[in-house]
Amino acid sequence: MRWAEKIGPNAAQLVKDILASRKHPQQSYRSCMGILRLGSRYTNERLEAAFRRALPASIRSYKGIRNILDTKLDKVAPDEPTTVFLTTHANLRGESYYR
Repeated sequence: MRWAEKIGPNAAQLVKDILASRKHPQQSYRSCMGILRLGSRYTNERLEAAFRRALPASIRSYKGIRNILDTKLDKVAPDEPTTVFLTTHANLRGESYYR
């Protein structure tokens, strides 16, 4: 918990949530350590931003946090849309095809 608190309040909340998610907190130590160890690859600011994005989305796994960091979603404000729209081309059928 102290390690997470040094990163920021979102990190502390995420670790607290992970520890509370198991019947025995000892079962979640490895998950917490893996997530906090991401600090060796990323700055504390990026980690804190990733945790801020993960908390409302209920992302509590190493893989989920790493995906946020790898795709740089931590640098996108949570209010900004992250939807990707497809461009139109000849192979798209459109809604009239399904009616």
